[in-house]
This record gives sequence, C-alpha cells and structure tokens, in this order.
Amino acid sequence: MLSPERLALPDYEYLAQRHVLTYVEDAVCQLLENKEDISQYGIARFFTEYFNSVCQGTHILFREFSFIQATPHNRASFLRAFWRCFRTVGKNGDLLTMREYHCLLQLLCPDFPLELTQKAARIVLMDDAMDCLMSFSDFLFAFQIQFYYSEFLESVAAIYQDLLSGKNPNTVIVPTSSSGQHRHRPSTGEAGTPEGVEASLFYQCLENLCDRHKYSCPPPALVKEVLSNVQRLTFYGFLVALSKHHGINQALGALPDKGDLMHDPAMDEELERL
Repeated sequence: MLSPERLALPDYEYLAQRHVLTYVEDAVCQLLENKEDISQYGIARFFTEYFNSVCQGTHILFREFSFIQATPHNRASFLRAFWRCFRTVGKNGDLLTMREYHCLLQLLCPDFPLELTQKAARIVLMDDAMDCLMSFSDFLFAFQIQFYYSEFLESVAAIYQDLLSGKNPNTVIVPTSSSGQHRHRPSTGEAGTPEGVEASLFYQCLENLCDRHKYSCPPPALVKEVLSNVQRLTFYGFLVALSKHHGINQALGALPDKGDLMHDPAMDEELERL
C-alpha cells in the first residue's frame, strides 16, 4: 500500500524528494566502473543488491565524502553506521580527542574533512582546548547536529553574526567562507553588555530561514521550543541545546535515545555469531 505522502505528491516531486535520480546515477557509474565483474552475475542482480544496500543504509560505507553528504538519507545512514561501528568506545567508557574521533570517521570515509569534525568538537568543548577528551555520546550527538544540518548551521552562523553587529535580521543571508561558523567562538560579554542575542528575535530570523532553506533543517516547532526557554543565548549555546534536544534527535531518526545508545541487539547478536 502506498503511503499518504506518496499519494499526495506528483511522481516527479516524490522522486526528487527521495533523491532517486542521485542513486540511479551512482548505480550506473558503479556499473560502468565494475562492468567486467558485474557481467559475471548480471546487471539485474547488481541493481537489486545496490538498492537493497541503499534501503539498509550500508551503501555509504567507505565512500567519498561528496557522496555521503549528497542526500539526507545518506547522512542519516552515515550517522547510524558510525554509531554502530564505534559504540564500543562509549560502552567501554573511553574518552577520545577530536583527532581520534576524526580518525574513526576516516575509517568509514577516507576523505572526511577535518573542519567538520572540529566544528562538532567545538560544540562539546566550548572554551576548552581542542585536544581535550570527549565522551562518545557527547561527541556523537554534537556531530549529528553539525553533520546533518551543516548548510543550515552555516546560514544560522551568518544570521547570528549579523544580529550581533546590529544589521537588519530580515535580510537574506548568503553565507560565505568568511562568514561561516568557524569564526564564532563562545565568549563572555564585555562588562555591562548582555551576552549573545535576543532569543525571540533570533527565532524570527530562523523561522524565515527554515521556510526558504533548500537543505535539511530542524523542525521549526522544536527550534521555537529550544529558544522559548531562554531570553538570550550565544551561537554555541544554541548548538548545544539542539544537540541535547530529545525531540530533534527523534525527528532526525538516525540515532537511538541517549539512554539506549550502548544497546544494539542486532549488532550484538551478529558479533556473538562471528
């Protein structure tokens, strides 16, 4: 039976929303690159196995970064794979540095960019040095927000910077490398100056951003919930709140709740079998 979502959308919109063309193009490229091997067991079998791997989320393993970030499904699949492969780090209580977490990411994606790992670590470490140790759960949930919503956060960073400098918050923001998230660091306000920006004004800007953003962004209702609990906040304070929000984690759907993070019965059963 077709889902209500599928019935409500024209075919072309549904295919575009699910990024089907991206996977068809990737499958054809792999078919052409490995046609000699594939010819031994048939093209139909190859396509069946390829799209089965897409459904299972294993298609992103050991692929280039441009592919794993190409669709929301790929990003969620990569997050899930990272959790399942390395959750023993958290299970054992080990603490790792940013560089060590980056090495783990590169085991799944050899060209994973260091800058993205650094941004995720900054959400956890705030004012602390970048070589400080982090727990697996703290890094994982910060990394989830930074990786899955990376383009959205670049725009948020530019909006935050404009609010700090007193610019019109309704101006359309086009983030550049010079206005990106890496410029922002948590800092204490000057004497007599309130720290951060006004939460209600910040939300108005983010609401407009969510309406027009072509990339994934957190559900606006949950963003409003995060910002309604404070009068002012800093950029990194906002990211910390997003990373710890139970509803946003559920809406994204890639990771279990924090209390279940160390439990993966299917993987445990497979490891015991091996």
